[in-house]
Amino acid sequence: MHITIERELDLRLVLSGERSIPVPARLRYHAEDPYAVHVSFHINSESPVDWAFARELLIEGLTRPSGQGDVRLWPGTARGCHVLCLALQSPDGEALLHAPVEPVAAWLRRTLRLVPPGAEAHRLRVADDLGDVTGTP
Repeated sequence: MHITIERELDLRLVLSGERSIPVPARLRYHAEDPYAVHVSFHINSESPVDWAFARELLIEGLTRPSGQGDVRLWPGTARGCHVLCLALQSPDGEALLHAPVEPVAAWLRRTLRLVPPGAEAHRLRVADDLGDVTGTP
């Protein structure tokens, strides 16, 4: 059974301390890929920019700084509102985005109800067992 939990929301791409622009985004969680969360950023291009990172990183990032390297998350405040700061780094450049905390946290709670922490490995085994039964990889 393929279950996906999605949430559309507007993030803010931080251009400077005082300037930011909206960036539509989609959060996705696939029960068949239980350790990861996926984010698609809809920028002015033909196709969205997709990122994937550990769900655990997102869980931690809502309450304290987490991650290193390509993806870093931490709680913050912008324009008087609580935000999740998301710093992304790739060979093509760097970006700092702000996401509204409550919609992200609500979406994350839905993923945790679907696949509770610690149950991810079982979810993978179920998918493998179904493949064995049906003869599909």
